[in-house]
Amino acid sequence: MSRPIEAPTDIHAAFDWSRIAYLALLSRAMDELEERELVPKGLVKYQFSAKGHELGQLLLAQLMDRPMDAAAVYYRSRPFVLACGLTPAEALAADMARAGSMSGGRDVGVVFNLPRRDGPTILPTAGDIGSQFSPGVGWAQAIRYRVEELGQTELADSMVLAFGGDGNVASNGFWSSLTVATTLELPVLFVIEDNGYAISVQHHLQTPGGNIAANLAAFRNLAVWDGSGSQPEETAALVRQAVAHVRAGKGPGLLRLQVRRLSGHSSVDDQAYKSPEERAKDQAQDPIPALHAYLVPRFMAAEEWEALAAQAEADLQAALEEALQQPEPDPATVTRFAFHDPRQPAQVGGLLPEGIQLPAGSPVPRPQGPRLNMADAIRRTLDAELALNPRCLIFGEDVGVKGGVHTVTLGLQAKYGKGRVFDTSLSEEGIIGRAVGMAMAGLTPVPEIQFRKYADPATDQLHNLGSLRWRTHNHFAAPVVVRIPGGYRKIGDPWHSVTNEVAFVHAVGWKVAVPSNAEDAVGLLRASLRGQDPVLFFEHRAMYDASWARRPYPGDDFVLPFGQAKAGGPGHGRHGGHLGRHGGALPAGRGGLPRPGDRHRPAHPLPLGQGDGPGLGPGDGQMPHRPRGHRPGRFRRGDRRHHRGGGLRVPGCAPHAGHRAPGPGALQPEAHGGRGPHRVADPGQVSRAPVLLRASPNPAGPV
Repeated sequence: MSRPIEAPTDIHAAFDWSRIAYLALLSRAMDELEERELVPKGLVKYQFSAKGHELGQLLLAQLMDRPMDAAAVYYRSRPFVLACGLTPAEALAADMARAGSMSGGRDVGVVFNLPRRDGPTILPTAGDIGSQFSPGVGWAQAIRYRVEELGQTELADSMVLAFGGDGNVASNGFWSSLTVATTLELPVLFVIEDNGYAISVQHHLQTPGGNIAANLAAFRNLAVWDGSGSQPEETAALVRQAVAHVRAGKGPGLLRLQVRRLSGHSSVDDQAYKSPEERAKDQAQDPIPALHAYLVPRFMAAEEWEALAAQAEADLQAALEEALQQPEPDPATVTRFAFHDPRQPAQVGGLLPEGIQLPAGSPVPRPQGPRLNMADAIRRTLDAELALNPRCLIFGEDVGVKGGVHTVTLGLQAKYGKGRVFDTSLSEEGIIGRAVGMAMAGLTPVPEIQFRKYADPATDQLHNLGSLRWRTHNHFAAPVVVRIPGGYRKIGDPWHSVTNEVAFVHAVGWKVAVPSNAEDAVGLLRASLRGQDPVLFFEHRAMYDASWARRPYPGDDFVLPFGQAKAGGPGHGRHGGHLGRHGGALPAGRGGLPRPGDRHRPAHPLPLGQGDGPGLGPGDGQMPHRPRGHRPGRFRRGDRRHHRGGGLRVPGCAPHAGHRAPGPGALQPEAHGGRGPHRVADPGQVSRAPVLLRASPNPAGPV
């Protein structure tokens, strides 16, 4: 239910009001400078004003002082981020897409990220409305995990703020996160700044009656507050009470602050949809005059206020000069930080920032015991890595007591407990989004999506995760390993047999593994779990128990590095090379579709120079790889034709998933340790991997 506003007698003493006044004046002056000067000059391409939203954000920032506090923000949160340590020069450089900004000039200026400085960690946000919530809830669940599973009791009263506007409350991310936070009673406070509009759409079209606080007043395990975000004393009492509730371990809360948006949605929005009377009402609710009236002369002399305003203006002009001196980003560095650089780890995310390094393992298999099917091999690998890494956790729909609908996680919850292997609500957006937050908070999350088709509702989170390291300029990383079964098995339909994993092969920042036998599954999965990049680990359902995919377990130390091909013996063909087809199941031919009885036959090799792509000339026919894992490639400028789809079409792990891949001529010797590509072995040596290996990017730096 909605909580009454308490007005403690010491409400004023709880805040540094001079600092709040200075930052409010600075933020307002920055917005007006951009609107008046920088946008008309073309220096800022895309401006979002926070005018009218300053007060509640600045008050909340001063209460976020615990060691693992974090905030999931959105594009109107600049006052809050300034209060948490973002400098004015960095803020202006971000809007002008300069190299010195927090994104290195790679993102919209108000898409924030900030490792901890003067307050909470500012989690990387994204341009998708509502996508900030579930990573924030994931960070909150990581706080709980660290306290209960790792014994870090000093973090017990840390919490997360999750900001959004009234338009955000209609989003998939908001509702999936609200479900997770309330069912698990996590330490998160949802802060909804309701200015009445999502661009021009009024809030009654986002939630019935236009008041999300009223609609959630009876929501179980959720405390709700509703009040002004423009009146200093009322707003201060609200935020103090809400934060104290969450810090006390009483579960999540939602705070609705009623504010006014004093400028358009962005620099290209003139608010023509508002009447003159409505605009006048907006101005009457401006929090800056209200803050002045509250402080002067009761707590501050008029001269002190004027001095703060003058200081803010002087600091802004100095910041502008500093930002204008910064260079534009160098195009030659555009691929830098797409993947982990061992010479420069990310500041936040994964195990490395806390000095934790898992064993490197060995690329040499040491087979032991009988042949295992792929499902058992994956389970055994997960078991070994859970035992090795106490920060590793597995979750998804039905992965707990049931052991997954494919039985891959069977018995793991009983062995490691419900804190480390657990079921989730039925929301793929929430599964992947919370995994992002957990990984940024220093855990190793292994979420499962039951079937490839079911990943579609998580598309925003998946793509945002892939680009996270790159677009934050290596400030953040989220090494998540997403397990996704897919493909045809016994019966086929449009929902359980989807195999378009090729779509993710071309996604920024992802490594993709599609193992074709139990041994490769073990090595690639362990490489993924001990790596520093996000991995999509596809598991073809037909291989889970297929006899031809079985192998002896290669040992708990076996790690198969991404980008390592497997070569066979002597080859034959026009240029001495052959390219094997998938897993011993597919005959050669244009469509690569199986015929009845093909499952246990050796695959027919595809001679180089034949297939869907252009014929390969002399010197190009050295493509013998049995590739197992894929990472988007590094190509010399002379090979740009291969980016446009030239080359062979290699069937994916599933019969219907074709991968348009660059021709072998695109592969450069430096990607193979200077040795150049190996030749394919004999025609009976079948390629077991479904994804054509491109040249791996140079982890040391840009192209």
